[in-house]
Amino acid sequence: MMRRIFNLGLGVILATVMMNATAGDYPSRPITFMTMTQPGAQIDRLARGLAQRMSKILGQPINVKNVTGSHGTVMATELSRSKPDGYVLGITSLTAYTYAPHHSKLSYKPEDFDYLTQVALNSSGFISRKDKPWNTLKEAFAWHKKNNKAMIAMFHGADDRDAIIRIAKKEGVNLSLIPSKGGPSVIQAVTGGHASVGYTGAILYKHVEAGTIKLIAAALGNRLPPIPDVPTLREQGYDEQVEMIVALVAPKGLDTSVKAKLLAAADQLAKDKETQTFITGNLLMRPVEWGEAKVDNVVKELHKTFGMQAEMMK
Repeated sequence: MMRRIFNLGLGVILATVMMNATAGDYPSRPITFMTMTQPGAQIDRLARGLAQRMSKILGQPINVKNVTGSHGTVMATELSRSKPDGYVLGITSLTAYTYAPHHSKLSYKPEDFDYLTQVALNSSGFISRKDKPWNTLKEAFAWHKKNNKAMIAMFHGADDRDAIIRIAKKEGVNLSLIPSKGGPSVIQAVTGGHASVGYTGAILYKHVEAGTIKLIAAALGNRLPPIPDVPTLREQGYDEQVEMIVALVAPKGLDTSVKAKLLAAADQLAKDKETQTFITGNLLMRPVEWGEAKVDNVVKELHKTFGMQAEMMK
């Protein structure tokens, strides 16, 4: 009996030592960044750019895996089931963790993750094809109401979907909703005439510049600097704001030393002018405050706000 107890204790000690040694060697193999959008979408481009830059800091390759579906909740589900060892992380919109839990039956909770840092606020808005007979979202609804037509709208996530539903209800216009797999699919649907209106992120800029689409409403609290003449949703009379905050997220339970290395790498990127130029200049995303304390507070506040909105919608 004493021998069994000794062997069991020795096994526990060895397992603990091996685990600590593995964590101390982190990272000793390639890391994966999962992202919620299809290749070519703005968040995908952000994930690949950050992977390349963080790889140089951590000394290991960082691969990007696209896990699309259900506005980020498919990716969040897979991330929640991954080992909390620092080798699988997510670059994702926070709506799957703060908004979706109030509206969908999910296998995960917001508490099932370690939120490491915000990385960007994706510029976003509602768009239409360039030749449509309206220049604002307000005018688009007025046109559909006057012509007794349902508005075909393509949405990016649950929050912008619900916002357009509330607006349509206010305007007395029927909606036909189409889900997307990210910005490129929204652009394709709008330019191809399959959707009259679509919601997407900063990928819209190059298509506006090319003259194939037009921005009809800025979705953030402020107008989008590259297209300052287009009013926000609130300026058009809608008490709505859709923010696509992108963060670095991990499964809950990271080893302290692993988390410290990831936070240090993120802090280095936050202070790196080239990385910030890539985000704000190349991708035309909006800057955010990096750091674990900040993102934790943002997640809590958003979850609380969206919970109150969900109760009001019942």
